Amino acid sequence: MQKAVAIRHVLFEGLGSLEAVLQERGIDLHYLDAGVDDLSPAADADLVMILGGSISAYQFDHFPFLGPEVDVIRRTMDRGVPTFGICLGAQLMSLALGSKVYANTEREIGWGPLTLTEEGEGSVLAELVENDHTVLHWHRDVFDLPVGATRLASTPMTPNQAFSKGKRILGIQFHPELEVNNLERWLITTSQSLIGAGIPPQQLRDQAQLHGPGMEKAGRAMFGAWLDQLD
Repeated sequence: MQKAVAIRHVLFEGLGSLEAVLQERGIDLHYLDAGVDDLSPAADADLVMILGGSISAYQFDHFPFLGPEVDVIRRTMDRGVPTFGICLGAQLMSLALGSKVYANTEREIGWGPLTLTEEGEGSVLAELVENDHTVLHWHRDVFDLPVGATRLASTPMTPNQAFSKGKRILGIQFHPELEVNNLERWLITTSQSLIGAGIPPQQLRDQAQLHGPGMEKAGRAMFGAWLDQLD
C-alpha cells in the first residue's frame, strides 16, 4: 500500500491524529477537496478515506458534486479498494451501498461511550477500550445499515454508529480523528449548530480535556488495527 487519498469536505476536518498512523507505515497521503477537485483519482488509490463535513449526504440539489462523489465512492468499493468513512463519509458510503441517510430527531454532539455489538467486540473497534469506548459524537444525520453490512456499534440515539462490509469497508459516525488542539476550529465553524442544540462551547472544551487525549490514542490504535488487517 503506497498511496492514500482522503476526500475532504471542510478544511478543518482533515484526517487529524490518524495521519500519523499512515506516516508510520510509509503511506503517502493526498487530500482531494470535494466540490473543488476532481475526485476520480480516488478510485485509483490504494486506500481511500472519506471525511466529515457540515452538509447532509442527501443534499444533491444544494451541492451537485455529491452525486458524482457517491459514484466515485461506489466505484472505489466495487474495486475492492480499502475504504474508510467518518461521519458524513460513512453516510456517503452507505448511500453508495444502496442505503438511506436522513435527519435524526435531534443532534448527537459531545463525548459519550459506544456500545459494541458482539461483532464489534471482535472488530478493530475493540481498540477503543483504551478510552472506555468514549468517543466524540458530532452529527444529526443517521443512516440505515446497508444490505450485507455488519453493525459494529450503537448509542441510544444512533443505532448504527459503525458498520463494516468485509475487512476492506469500514464506516463510523463518530470522530476518532479530532486532535484536542484543533477543537477550537470546530467550535468556531459549527457555532450555530451548537446554539441550536443548546450546547455551550465550554462544555465541549471541558469534555475534550477529560476524554480527548485518550481518544486520540485509542483512535490511532483502532485505525492502525484496521490497516494491519488489510495485509
